[in-house]
Amino acid sequence: MNNFALLILCFIAGMLLRRFRRMPDNAPATLNSFIIHVSLPALTLLYIHELHISGDVILVAAMAWLVFGLSAGFFWLVGRWLQLPRATTGVLILVGGLGNTSFFGLPMVEAFYGQAGIPVAIVADQLGSFFALSVLGITVAGIYSSGRPTAAEIVKRIALFPPFISLAVALLLIPIEYAEWFTVLLKRLGDTLAPLALLSVGMQLRLGHIAEHKRNLALGLGFKLILAPLAIYLLYVQLLGAHGLSMQVTIFEAAMPSMITAAIVANQHDLDPPLANLMVAVGIIISFFTLSAWWYLLGAV
Repeated sequence: MNNFALLILCFIAGMLLRRFRRMPDNAPATLNSFIIHVSLPALTLLYIHELHISGDVILVAAMAWLVFGLSAGFFWLVGRWLQLPRATTGVLILVGGLGNTSFFGLPMVEAFYGQAGIPVAIVADQLGSFFALSVLGITVAGIYSSGRPTAAEIVKRIALFPPFISLAVALLLIPIEYAEWFTVLLKRLGDTLAPLALLSVGMQLRLGHIAEHKRNLALGLGFKLILAPLAIYLLYVQLLGAHGLSMQVTIFEAAMPSMITAAIVANQHDLDPPLANLMVAVGIIISFFTLSAWWYLLGAV
């Protein structure tokens, strides 16, 4: 509960700092840059080092790809049925299909499942959400806008992303035992992720004009917060019979609100930016309640 209280406090603090203009406009970008270049790589180096490759790892990593595939099919059909503009269909697929499994997901997993859930969450983020965004997300954004990224551009984006680099290094270092001082250093740096991430999210919160987008917003969040994790639960637990902490955390990660980076990509490709921003902002607020419900329901998995 202490971690959960910290998340709420940092989230509210971010909102207040923005409201009273106590931080510069570029503060969220600076915080996000520190998280991407320092906090998240440190956590990756710390916890992936202890990773044991198994069948569960494959299921954990596959979750984000499955959710994105379901999102593409679901919103393509919805778009045709409701005759939505291409940009709106594109943003629903992109932002509705990718969860905030790092900036928001890692702190929430730590709050609900403790340190034991972090390695699973990192696999879900690094091998799942990040790859899905870099490959499928960028491709969908290109298809529903005016341009299409080349294979070389996709490979470059993946190869130069700091958390991905740290993931590759961590996997190579698995056979090597870390020095005690290095482990302590990584943990101290990794501990900055939770407060900084939620502070940044709170500072970027923009509610906009919800009434103008309420139908599409409800569709996007209904899929991301309820239908997507339900589909993963039915597939992994009911059909494949997978159980344990790793499956609880995987389904919990599937229930995360929309990825901030996905909304940024949608904005860059002019895919209904107001809807993209609303899905992130409103989704984060609602997810405090939906994630608590999923955590309670998953207690028996």
